[in-house]
Amino acid sequence: MSLRLFVFDLDGTLVDSLRDLADSANALLAACEAPPLEDTAIGRMVGDGAATLVARAFSAAGVLPPVDALDRFLAIYETKLLDHTRPYEGMTDVLAALGARTSLAVLTNKPRAATVRILDGLDLSRFFADEAIVGGDGPFSRKPDPAGLLQLCARAGVGADEAMLVGDSPVDWRTARNAGTRICVARYGFGFRGFPQTELSEGETVIDRPAELLSLA
Repeated sequence: MSLRLFVFDLDGTLVDSLRDLADSANALLAACEAPPLEDTAIGRMVGDGAATLVARAFSAAGVLPPVDALDRFLAIYETKLLDHTRPYEGMTDVLAALGARTSLAVLTNKPRAATVRILDGLDLSRFFADEAIVGGDGPFSRKPDPAGLLQLCARAGVGADEAMLVGDSPVDWRTARNAGTRICVARYGFGFRGFPQTELSEGETVIDRPAELLSLA
């Protein structure tokens, strides 16, 4: 059955946001007199939402987080959203080509307001209807719960087997499995580090660059 909907994760899939996330986390750690973490280490913490990222960062630094750690992280990150974050190479052209053939959507555990600001700032929002952008702070449980993905399928009027989730982390992989959609794992994303490749099943796709998506549509 042909694909009629591509649903994209944001961080590590549509955009390379690692440096801005790492800079924000390290700024918070520094304010709490905690040692900084390597960007790659922070990249492995991304994917389950900001609260989990903050908790993991403080745990890795060996320091107890203050009670307002999440609010402070979000306030810092709000000032850094677009300092270094950029679409992955070729992604804009890929979205233009896919959008001419299929429906497109975004499913992320990042707060929706920050997601929209990034999409707007990078001129990517033109590829996604407003109601086709689902963040982690909306009415649906965060990934890997399939509710948001299934809602996006229903909105596009497609069955789960006609949709593909494109993501870079085990969280995305489990979300697709839970929803019964197809999955394309972006090996170029920073969430791929530590991905259990041996657990991929036949038919679960892995790509090394965004342009490879065009052969799947």
